[in-house]
Amino acid sequence: MPKNHIICGLDIGTKSIKALSAVKKNGSENLEVLGQAELPSFGVRRGIVVKIDEVSKIIGEVLSQLQADIGQKIGEVYINVSGSHIFSLPSRGSVVVSRADQRISEEDTQRVIQTARAISLPSNQEILDIFPKEFIVDGQAGIKEPTDMQGLRLEAEVILLCGFAPYLKNLTTAVLNAGFQISDITFSSIASSRACLTPQQKELGVGLIDIGAGTTDLAVYEEGDLIHAAVFPIGSERITNDLAIGLKTDIELAEKIKKEFGGCLLLKGSKKERIEPPGSGNEEPLVFSHKMLVRVIEARVAEIFNLVCQDLKKISPRSLLPAGIVITGGGARLPKMVELAKKELKLPVKIGLPKGIVGIEKDPAWSTACGLVLEGQEPGAREEKLTLVLGRRAISKLKKIFKIFIP
Repeated sequence: MPKNHIICGLDIGTKSIKALSAVKKNGSENLEVLGQAELPSFGVRRGIVVKIDEVSKIIGEVLSQLQADIGQKIGEVYINVSGSHIFSLPSRGSVVVSRADQRISEEDTQRVIQTARAISLPSNQEILDIFPKEFIVDGQAGIKEPTDMQGLRLEAEVILLCGFAPYLKNLTTAVLNAGFQISDITFSSIASSRACLTPQQKELGVGLIDIGAGTTDLAVYEEGDLIHAAVFPIGSERITNDLAIGLKTDIELAEKIKKEFGGCLLLKGSKKERIEPPGSGNEEPLVFSHKMLVRVIEARVAEIFNLVCQDLKKISPRSLLPAGIVITGGGARLPKMVELAKKELKLPVKIGLPKGIVGIEKDPAWSTACGLVLEGQEPGAREEKLTLVLGRRAISKLKKIFKIFIP
């Protein structure tokens, strides 16, 4: 990596757009934070960019603010993708080993992955990424690195991460129109996993739940590899909306009440609370029952965990997730979240905080941005993976798409 190479992660969310820049200084093993910036998001609905111009304007503002803070120019960004249009599919490929001595080459490995990705999708859907689960050599399963082994037939089981092409185009256009190039696109919960999960957790079996404002993203790992991913179109924003309706107040005050008084489980000795509406003038203070507040929050969060629970049943019964569940994202900041999750999911649960970057704010809301930066710290390794997955011709095409000239 070049000396003092700046990496910028851009988390485009429903409620806010966050930018995080970090640098790996010469002679240092760790990345160090240079700056963070955040602005309210408009034009993103449940993780999907629906108003390109508005989102592009905010991206330009947040990155300009970050550039001013760090005193350096940012040219490329690593971005996230989310939304309920994202889905994962299992696939399997098979090839005959090409060499006469039956020794499996890197080319054979590339060919079998290419075969696994050759599935029929609707014309408006495309493959975002491919995650090999295991290779099978002459019927022997459970192989992670088949290169240089001997065999007649090589098979691969993979997870394909797919999305709706028009939504992906909206996302990339919003960034490109802001005047920045895209280094790579990563699924939100995979980025968060990079920042919050350890290799040991991924090896044992773990699920990461990223609760954002508009969506809840799930990523499940086993034996070190991604085995399942999903997005649910419900997040902490729905809690705020329910509170606004239940308390008969506006969204801004409902969000303030959720942050100051909210919790996922009722505490003993709960009482009535009162809060002055900001800029209320002659408006009466809002009085509400803490019991009612928690009841609304608990019901909505339990609904999220129920969706996760139902989705986890799609995975092989042998996936018991010994390392449990790690919850991150802005929604993870609600008090008693861990206790409610243990009750609903019947698994060990902990809150995931971003790590791996010196000086990063210990806030689960920054997990995705942190993971994007960590994903970008070894661009050569990432390109090697993409080449393996997509082939060199596709990589060249991908770069041309991301690095078009902006008028």
